[in-house]
Amino acid sequence: MKKLLFLLMLVPALFAAAQTITPEQYIELYKDIAIREMKRMGVPAAITLAQGILETEHGNSVLVKKSNNHFGIKCKSSWTAGGVSHDDDAQGECFRQYANAEDSYRDHSNFLRGNGRYGFLFKLDVKDYSGWAYGLKKAGYATNPAYPQIVIRNIEKYNLQQYTLAAADEAPKFNSGQYQDDPEEKEAPVVIAARTTEIKEYQDGEIETGFSAAYKKEGKKVVDAVKGTSLLKIADANNIRLIKLLEYNGLEDGLLQQDQVIYLEPKPLAAIAKQMMHTVQPKEGLYSISKKYGVTVQQLKDWNSLNGEVLSVGQQLVVSK
Repeated sequence: MKKLLFLLMLVPALFAAAQTITPEQYIELYKDIAIREMKRMGVPAAITLAQGILETEHGNSVLVKKSNNHFGIKCKSSWTAGGVSHDDDAQGECFRQYANAEDSYRDHSNFLRGNGRYGFLFKLDVKDYSGWAYGLKKAGYATNPAYPQIVIRNIEKYNLQQYTLAAADEAPKFNSGQYQDDPEEKEAPVVIAARTTEIKEYQDGEIETGFSAAYKKEGKKVVDAVKGTSLLKIADANNIRLIKLLEYNGLEDGLLQQDQVIYLEPKPLAAIAKQMMHTVQPKEGLYSISKKYGVTVQQLKDWNSLNGEVLSVGQQLVVSK
């Protein structure tokens, strides 16, 4: 009997590691764990699943397959268990390694529950997924400016709120004033190490699957990608996390809406400065511009002192702060 139970527990892990899985399959594999963690620690199940989908490319990222790390949590000085080396903001960073997915989900709950800077989140209604999403960004969980919108979109697209509602009355209440945690290390300024590995060349140097081989532009590694290319495919082919690719380029997950250069490393300051302004093109509206830059329509209105949504061709808009 014990042997049978062990095999049943092992099947999801083997299934996830053996083939590419869909978001729906990822949710089915881990929804029960997310609900249990909500009952144990108070982190909404919808938030946990939405973060897992984003951080692991719904169970298909290189990092999750070699470490069972579903939430991109780095080692830091307080972590004494195993870790794996993985390129992220810099080469060879240490990410926490877990024996299985459930350990990762538990550590994610403990990480949020035990770290004082996230304490205010537990004052929110467990059903307030929007407040949690924006609160995670405010507390510094991610640097991608579109992180809250992506988390919210995942919740709404895959109806993840149903898992929060299933056990909302059983979620514990915590006094955020009682939180204790090891002192948080201040992160040193990111230094991009020089790339020493040879850039992979594609057959005959031609563009395949919608993007070119990587090359250097203004000292940063980039690819040329065509409209309709999957950002996940670009991330996988270049061994970086999808969430970082989105952050570097100010994009949301999905297919490219136009031909463009995709940065595989943080953009140089000159490129960032260029992206802060947008020239309105024919037939463009605030909604399409907001999607392009991963911001909200209301942010565009606030940054540009707009009372309505009427734009003029050639008008200059501030698109990031």
